[in-house]
Amino acid sequence: MASEQSTSPDYTHLVDADSKNKTDVKCDHCGSVMLKPANAEFTTVQYELPLARQKRQNADKEEDFTRETLKHFWMVKDMFTFENIGFSNTVNNRKYLICADCEIGPVGYHDLETKQCYVALGRVKHE
Repeated sequence: MASEQSTSPDYTHLVDADSKNKTDVKCDHCGSVMLKPANAEFTTVQYELPLARQKRQNADKEEDFTRETLKHFWMVKDMFTFENIGFSNTVNNRKYLICADCEIGPVGYHDLETKQCYVALGRVKHE
């Protein structure tokens, strides 16, 4: 079950001339720094991420999660660029990204084929 993002936020104030993040990218819950400035590139891709803090009806079915369709991401080419990030178990050749300190997420996903990580702008704060 997916919900569509109804409005398209303006993130231009977060992006520098090279399409990189201008500020720290932090966990929205505990404030832990995930990325330092200029370490991620703004990209627009459509991806459905499960909502945080929900219970599945059937523990064997990943599709039972309620999902949100997101389109604005910070793309990180190398997972070792992160200051702080956690990875879930593999689901359909992807790993979900969570805050390594408070373990809340997912805030994005890691594509095992391309080795790139995508952090949803709407799931983190920028300071």
